[in-house]
Amino acid sequence: MDPEIVAQVQRRLDAAARAEEVTLPLAVESGSRAWGFPSQDSDYDCRFLYIRRTEDYLSPWRKRDVIETPVDTIYDVSGWDLAKALQLLLKGNAVVLEWLTSPIAYRRDARFVGEFLELATSVVDRRRICRHYLHLGETQQRRNLADETAVARKKLFYALRPAAALRWMRLHPSEVAPPMNFLSLMESCAPPQGVFGLAQELIAEKAATGEMVTAPLDRTLARFVEDEFEIERARGDVGESDTKAWAQRLAEDFFIAQLRRSEVGGFG
Repeated sequence: MDPEIVAQVQRRLDAAARAEEVTLPLAVESGSRAWGFPSQDSDYDCRFLYIRRTEDYLSPWRKRDVIETPVDTIYDVSGWDLAKALQLLLKGNAVVLEWLTSPIAYRRDARFVGEFLELATSVVDRRRICRHYLHLGETQQRRNLADETAVARKKLFYALRPAAALRWMRLHPSEVAPPMNFLSLMESCAPPQGVFGLAQELIAEKAATGEMVTAPLDRTLARFVEDEFEIERARGDVGESDTKAWAQRLAEDFFIAQLRRSEVGGFG
């Protein structure tokens, strides 16, 4: 993490908070740096959650539920309204959980994160989280692994990580979210022989080269991805059942509590 770039990310966060008149209780790194497989030319993927003023939520002309800043080869800084994050969490979007557990934080209100994780543990639907990782992984597989003679290392990780997450979820039935760090995730999901060692080699190679350097797809890793996706597909779809009313009530209570806390300047 380059200190000068981190300082610029902080300035972008401050500018967004002023311009949009929002509170930022959480801002984290969400890309390859947080996952533990950065390259020399990896950009900085900062993601944040924000809370608007009460009058903005009461207005019939609602403001957008995302805030975006200009993206370039170094900076990718954007965020979600807390209301949007809660809605997506209840639908099974694992991204919110990843932001809450990211090892790299630009700003993190400990009370907010603790209460949000407590809520997530209570309301998250593990089957929907698994389907999230399946759909994410299948998309990456179709887009980036079709030509097995030249696969970008960065894109290979984008398929490997969902596959490992699915295996981890299957082996840890009482947990709601897999580890963010890729090597920790891979090691703790007890992969087939040879997979963990290959993952370590890939990380070392990616760190020494660039984001989009390509190489032939290793068949051991390809089988690992294919097998994990097939196991999840065989479990059947979760359907489009409505979110349970009690979960919505808990999420609403959490949102109102954080909004009231924001009103009185309760976030550091």
